[in-house]
Amino acid sequence: MHAFAALLDRLVLTPQRNGKIRLLVDYFKETPDPDRGYALGAITRDLDLPSVKPAMIRGLIQERMDPVLFAYSYDYVGDLAETVSLAWPHRPGANRAPEISEVVETLLRVSRREGPQRVAAWLDALDASGRYALLKLVTGGLRIGVSGRLAKQALADFGSIDVNAIEEIWHGLEPPYVSLFDWLEGRADRPESALAVPFRPVMLAHPLIEKSERDQETPDALTNILPDAFAAEWKWDGIRIQAAVSGDERRLYTRTGDDISHTFPDVLDALDFEGAIDGELLVMKPDSQFEIAPFSDLQQRLNRKTVSAKTLREFPAFVRAYDVLNDRGEDVRALTFKERRTRLEALVGASQSPRLDLSPLVEFDNPTHLADLRENPPHPAIEGLMLKRWVSVYEPGRPKGPWFKWKRDPYLIDVVLLYAQRGHGKRSSFYSDYTFGVWNDEGALVPVGKAYFGFTDEELKEIDRFVRNHTIDRFGPVRAVTAEPKTGLVLEVAFEGLNRSTRHKSGIAMRFPRINRLRWDKPPAEADRIDTLLEMLP
Repeated sequence: MHAFAALLDRLVLTPQRNGKIRLLVDYFKETPDPDRGYALGAITRDLDLPSVKPAMIRGLIQERMDPVLFAYSYDYVGDLAETVSLAWPHRPGANRAPEISEVVETLLRVSRREGPQRVAAWLDALDASGRYALLKLVTGGLRIGVSGRLAKQALADFGSIDVNAIEEIWHGLEPPYVSLFDWLEGRADRPESALAVPFRPVMLAHPLIEKSERDQETPDALTNILPDAFAAEWKWDGIRIQAAVSGDERRLYTRTGDDISHTFPDVLDALDFEGAIDGELLVMKPDSQFEIAPFSDLQQRLNRKTVSAKTLREFPAFVRAYDVLNDRGEDVRALTFKERRTRLEALVGASQSPRLDLSPLVEFDNPTHLADLRENPPHPAIEGLMLKRWVSVYEPGRPKGPWFKWKRDPYLIDVVLLYAQRGHGKRSSFYSDYTFGVWNDEGALVPVGKAYFGFTDEELKEIDRFVRNHTIDRFGPVRAVTAEPKTGLVLEVAFEGLNRSTRHKSGIAMRFPRINRLRWDKPPAEADRIDTLLEMLP
């Protein structure tokens, strides 16, 4: 546990991507099986210990310190594991610090009633750093700036192989990944995926126009987009997915490889092709033929453990196909996009599924014509354009040059900061999650959205300082700040679109809001009004 604790401390304090990878590689080299595999599972969030939940940890610490004092401490620190690890009373004795494998294998074996006793005994045996690592391990709350992709890149560097070779088999493996490490260290052949329909790493695009070039009348990058070199298609406002079918096996994956098959049984049961396609998951209006509903309808289907018959009926989902990766058992990723497009048209054309259709290509004559199409798309669910070289192969990752995305310029609006909450991980010391509002007809501020990114580290410090100096009330971990016509903080917020919402008091929901800049020059009275947003609704 001590080595894992040291790893977490260093990862949190190392902002550079390459530095984090080096730390992980060194840990894999120095740590034996199965400890390194369980640590990897915790970092990639693939380790699940059902006998331990955050509420149980709160119960343990509140038995050992005044609950009010704990609440104040938790509010100040902002992270449950960090608060408990610092506040846990020191009980010197003969207790032995456990290894990761001992913790994981014990908690997988014991009941939920016995789990708290085991965790408490381990906490007694560890120092503050070890307690923090233990709690992060057992609750799955690791926020250390390491994505699943970065962890897999560290594995690839450790084994001197291509990261996509790991992505190809990842979903057939489980912690502690002994067979994976045996392969990476040259003691065994590459493990085979246990899945008949594995996830295939996706290909991503670069922005065509960088933020710094958006004000140019004719950006340089646009002049090279010609119809003989690039295909264009609409970028739909859904979620990127991969649909794979082999015999009776069917699966739906997100772009990051999460299996969401159980959430969309209506789509899964209707897939009637053989192979794997890349596409967009959308919701259609009931009793329509692929008439796309707003993104807010798709949100009704996301992140659900079970889906009711009513939800399936009111929010029917479907896949709009972009590309084909496997055609009836043949891996076609090495073919050009033009060749794959022909295969895709044949595959979708032969399908009888009411939950699968083809993303149309967008015909254009020149860059000016393409720019006009982008500004005037035929449907409100279109975010912009995707541009793909006809000769591009399907290359996992984000290669520079083959594919570009050209999204519509975001909407901008001036709002007033209302509430702030502490972040997690390296942001746990800062108020970094913001709720903001606009003025209504009665002269009051109504919340219209939340954002927690888009600002620089320096801007984060400025906002945090404002929150601390202008707090007027507390609601648990949330602080309310001064927000009056003459005193307050105005934020310029960028967002992709709006939908009507019965869940929000304002009646609207923002799509992908983020802080665009701070408006210290503007008094809150000059922030936008709710009417401005209502006029943007489709």
